[in-house]
Amino acid sequence: MTETRLKLRISEGHYAGGLVDGARMLQLFGDVATELLIRHDGDEGLFRAYSSVEFVAPVYAGDFIEIVGRIVRTGSSSRTMEFEAWKVIAPAPEFGESAAQVLDPPLLVCKAAGTCVTPVEKQRLKPFA
Repeated sequence: MTETRLKLRISEGHYAGGLVDGARMLQLFGDVATELLIRHDGDEGLFRAYSSVEFVAPVYAGDFIEIVGRIVRTGSSSRTMEFEAWKVIAPAPEFGESAAQVLDPPLLVCKAAGTCVTPVEKQRLKPFA
């Protein structure tokens, strides 16, 4: 199974209370998918479709999110992928305006599955293990 990770702080909320738009998680899944395709095929490929998306918990401005993506199946040009977004750090304003806390365990906030395609003529790498 091929896997990669991306960790970042979400700086801006979209809705009242600093709530982050769910589309932001999908954008991050797309970034991870692109990295997976580059590592696997040597090309950015194309995201074809999501087969499932579940928003499990809210994300707020100031949260640190870790995105995990993995290729779980490969065809001649298709790559089936699974994604998870985990909240790993959250603000803790009750302890001061700059306080934050590491979440142990992390909190799953979103998961998805989808298919990407790299045309055979654009595949220039042997898949890595």
